[in-house]
Amino acid sequence: MDDKRPQTGSRQRIDKWLLFARVTKSRSLAQERVSGGHVRINGQIVRQSSHMIGPGDRIEVALQKRDIVLLVAKPGERRGPFEQARLLYEDITPPPSEEDKLGPLEQAARLPGSGRPTKKERRAIDRLQPGETWSDD
Repeated sequence: MDDKRPQTGSRQRIDKWLLFARVTKSRSLAQERVSGGHVRINGQIVRQSSHMIGPGDRIEVALQKRDIVLLVAKPGERRGPFEQARLLYEDITPPPSEEDKLGPLEQAARLPGSGRPTKKERRAIDRLQPGETWSDD
């Protein structure tokens, strides 16, 4: 019955470990990240989510907004709270450089065309669309 539980020093699938370490929200997202070539183990790109990892392995994960580097401390048993998850690894991610950091203005800025239209854009849209006019006859 205890054959399914990982023991100290045992190896574990990379997709399960990423889930247990709370790097990804689900195992299917972890599998997509691995098969997409966004995960490196000890400097080698891994494309199989069944690749086994163990304590001492260095994992580099390219996320959407940042890259993280983790050293595996032990395999996970379940997806628990963050306090338990951070015991599974040592975070050796280098701090972002000054030019990579976004200032408050860049963080708050939206891309042009995203979100609600401005009053000027709304008037332009209304002029382009044929329809009822609000004139009194």
